Order: sequence, then structure tokens, then C-alpha cells
Amino acid sequence: MRFTFKKYVNFIAALLIIVAMPTMAAVDKKVDNEADNDPYKYFFNETWGEFNEELENAKSQNKKAILIFFELDECPFCHFMKENVLNKPVVQTYFRQHFLNFSVDIEGDVEIIDFDGKTMTQKMFSTKIHRVRATPVFAVFDLEGNRIARFTGRTSGVEEFMWFGQYIVDKIYTEMSFTKYKRQMKAAGQRG
Repeated sequence: MRFTFKKYVNFIAALLIIVAMPTMAAVDKKVDNEADNDPYKYFFNETWGEFNEELENAKSQNKKAILIFFELDECPFCHFMKENVLNKPVVQTYFRQHFLNFSVDIEGDVEIIDFDGKTMTQKMFSTKIHRVRATPVFAVFDLEGNRIARFTGRTSGVEEFMWFGQYIVDKIYTEMSFTKYKRQMKAAGQRG
């Protein structure tokens, strides 16, 4: 078989494509990963666990409320929320705009200061004060430290979680339960 210049060029081109395929796949994967951001970096705000001071921060930043994500490391529903909802840029942008968002480990021994200025462990704050038994729990507190809404379990996805945010921002919690609001949104064909 004779190896002509044209065959040589075709061989090199094919070789380059084969070599470049893993790189192209990595670029595609990077683009996909950019669409899903680490929730600990892009959803949750940094805190020293001094929630009484976070109330002042929320007020000075014109936030609507403080959202606390009570979680457990082994919780599959917590992982679902972090891997399928809290990592989405649309969720991160909306919730960062309207809330200060914090994560609390319900088994954590790290000391925090609650909204009333009392020092306790994350575990006590979760189980004794806020009666968190199952996870995840999204608890929302007004700028005085009063709980105004609570959602236990995982949402069905981004849309339902966005509805939960809108439910707080638009103060619909003063008029009806989130379950009723969600039914109305589904019936109206609304998007979060």
C-alpha cells in the first residue's frame, strides 16, 4: 500500500481528532460544571455563626430574611438539594439577592450564637430550639429573628424551591400556607 501525501494528511488529521477528543470532552464538562456552582461558595453566605449579628448584616444589606438550611452529612435529601437545586445559578442569584443563606449541621458541636444572643452548639440550636428531626429543613427568619416559614424535606426541583423563595419575598406567607401557594402556582402554570 502506497502512503501518499493526501493519506498522510488525512492520517494526521484523524490522529489530531482522536487526541483532541478527550480535551474537547473536558471543555464540554467544564462548561457543564460552570452551570452548576458549588453551593457552599455561591449559595451559602460565610458566617462565624453569630446569627444575632447576621440579623444586623441582613438589615444593612436590605435583605428580606435569613434562610437556614438545617442539614445532616449522611442525608440523601440534603445531597439532592445541594447537587440539583442549590448549585443552580438562577437559584443562587435569586436567594443571594433576597436572603442571607446559612447552613447548620444538626449534629454539629460547633458553637453558634442564636438570634437572641445565646451561645449553644449547632446541635442544640437545631434540635432543642428549632425542633429539627428530619433533614433537610429550610427555616426562614424575619429580620427580628422570628421564624416566618419552614419547609421540611427536599423540593421537587428548582421550580418549587424558587416558588418557596417568592413565597417569602412577596410575603405570601402572611396570607396562606406554602402548600396552598404551590397548588395555585401549579394550577396557573407559573414558572419559578
